[in-house]
Amino acid sequence: MTLPRRAFLAALAALALGGVAALRLEPASDRRETFYLFGTLVEIETHGVPERTARAAIARAGQSLQAAHRDWHAWRPGELETLNAAIAAGRPQRVDATLAALLREGRRLSCASGGLFDPAIGQLIGAWGFHADTLPEGDPPSAAAIAALVARHPRMTDLRFDGTEVRALNPAVQLDLGAYAKGAALEMAAAELRAAGVEDAVLNAGGGVQVIGRHGARPWRVAIRDPFQWGVVAGVSLRPGEALHTSGNYERYFDRGGVRFSHILDPRTGRPMQGIVSVSVLDTDGARADAAATALCIAGREDWPRVAAAMGVRAVLMIADDGAVFATPEMMARLEPAQGGYPAPVQVVSLPEDVAPPSCPED
Repeated sequence: MTLPRRAFLAALAALALGGVAALRLEPASDRRETFYLFGTLVEIETHGVPERTARAAIARAGQSLQAAHRDWHAWRPGELETLNAAIAAGRPQRVDATLAALLREGRRLSCASGGLFDPAIGQLIGAWGFHADTLPEGDPPSAAAIAALVARHPRMTDLRFDGTEVRALNPAVQLDLGAYAKGAALEMAAAELRAAGVEDAVLNAGGGVQVIGRHGARPWRVAIRDPFQWGVVAGVSLRPGEALHTSGNYERYFDRGGVRFSHILDPRTGRPMQGIVSVSVLDTDGARADAAATALCIAGREDWPRVAAAMGVRAVLMIADDGAVFATPEMMARLEPAQGGYPAPVQVVSLPEDVAPPSCPED
């Protein structure tokens, strides 16, 4: 299926919100509200709901998102900042049950990725200046400073849990949940919408989309941004409960001396990812899709099939810095090219079937 010109133009307008965006093909009769959270615009749109119900449901979902933004922020007063201080002091800390569950999931996803996705590297993120909403200024950190932080080996697998009490075996752990918090928060907000009586909605947060139900007779459709220019690589029709998350080096980065430094850091080297421009992951688990998109950017064009299989994601689209495009068969079957076709021939890559599950910590 080729996206019609009307949908293509709508996608261009919507892409101001990030790497993926909902395609609006119907009259603007539905309820839509926008928030600024997690350093980006978050949009919630409901369909087929009385206005009073929609307003109340969106307000409830918005409160959930605002709570997550406050409690999961590593660099502002809140639960996560308090936990990071306790870890640095070598103390256990009791946290909210929602945050404890999120951290457990983050540890599991990090282990499955072989440590390529690792929210424990907050000190590295701070050293590069990617902890703030604004982009870094000045020069990159020195090689010696990076090496010293990497040598402390902070890992999500250092976390241990006793109910909602959290401690770390390594005081160098500093948690920054930016690589999967949006995916988890959109899932949580979608649950709030369903609980408030909304059966059909789309939630869009700069690079991530989560849907519930459909948009009337058709599915919710989203566009995947072309990372090289203002345009669309393809569209995807999302099924109820699915999420699509894109990570890449084309939005949060800074240039020095002709070199682009991305906010996505490789925990093994402490340096920004190289070789990949964007990765999109389609999945029924928003947090896993978000985390996998980050891990696969770091894995690179050689190792990403193995890492995707280990993390349990099957529908992946990857674009390399030389313009090469790769997709799994499951993703290829879902892509709908924009007018003019794909920006480059899509190379279909099957995932390995013999990847052994990792051995992960248990409490």
